[in-house]
Amino acid sequence: MKFKLIVIVTLFIFTLTSCDGHRTETGYIFIPGGIVDAGSNNGLSSEKPVKRHSVDSFYMSEHPITVGQFREFIESTNYLTEAEKFGNSGVFSFSRQHWHMQDGAYWEYPAGPSKEKAKDNHPVTQVSWNDAVAYATWKGERLPTEIEWEYAARNGDNSRNIYPWGNQIKIQGKYQANVWQGKFPFKNINEDGFLMTSPVKHFPKTSLGLYDMAGNVWEWTDSEYREGNSEPMKTIKGGSFLCEPDFCHGYRVSSRMGTSPETSLMHTGFRTAKN
Repeated sequence: MKFKLIVIVTLFIFTLTSCDGHRTETGYIFIPGGIVDAGSNNGLSSEKPVKRHSVDSFYMSEHPITVGQFREFIESTNYLTEAEKFGNSGVFSFSRQHWHMQDGAYWEYPAGPSKEKAKDNHPVTQVSWNDAVAYATWKGERLPTEIEWEYAARNGDNSRNIYPWGNQIKIQGKYQANVWQGKFPFKNINEDGFLMTSPVKHFPKTSLGLYDMAGNVWEWTDSEYREGNSEPMKTIKGGSFLCEPDFCHGYRVSSRMGTSPETSLMHTGFRTAKN
C-alpha cells in the first residue's frame, strides 16, 4: 500500500513537470527568463529606441481571458465594471466608420444591448485596466508588464521578427491572426472570417504555445505609457481585429499604444501573468 502511494505521488509530480524540468499548469505557459531588445528602430516614434531588458521567468495565460472566464469572476464577486458604472463605452460603428460612446455597451454586450451577445469562448472586451486588475487580483495573479509581454511575443528568444510567427502576415496563404483585411475604416473584406473578435485558440499558437499574441484584441499591461501625454495612461499591446498596416499595424510585436486606465473599448481585453 505504501509503495502504491509513493508511485501515485511520483506520477502526480511528473504530470506537473514539463520535459525541461519546469512546472507546468493548465491554461498557462512557462516563459523562461532571458534578454529582450524591446521596441523597433523601424517603427513609430513610440517604439524607438530599441532598449535591452532582462526578464525573469514567469507564467502567462495561454490566451486572452475569455468572456466565460470573466463571467465566473462577475458571478463570484458581483463586481461591476467601469463601463457598467459609466453607462456607456467605446464602440466602433462599421456602418458609420467611426468610434462613438455607446449607451449600454459592456463586457456581455460589447457593441451595445441591441447587438450580439459576447460568446463565452471569445476574449472578453469592454474591460478597463482597473477591471483587468480586479480580475487578476481575484485570481491571485497580475497583469504582465509591457516588457514581459513583448518578450513572450518574441518567443523568449529575442527574435527580431515583425510578428510572433515570422515576417509575413500570411503563411501558405492563411492569416495567422484576426486583423482587418482591406482599407480601414472603409472596407473590411473579411478574408479571415471574423468581423469582430474570434474564438481564442482559433489561429495558430506561437512556438512558445501562446495564442492571440497578435490581433484579435489589444491587451492591457501593467506598465505606464509615457509619450508626452498629460494624463496617466497604461500600455496596451498586440493590436486587434481593427488594425491594418496602413492605419496602425498594431499587431506587430514592437507596436504599443497608451489608454487611460478607466477606458473600456470593444477591441481591448487582457491576459494574466504570475511568478
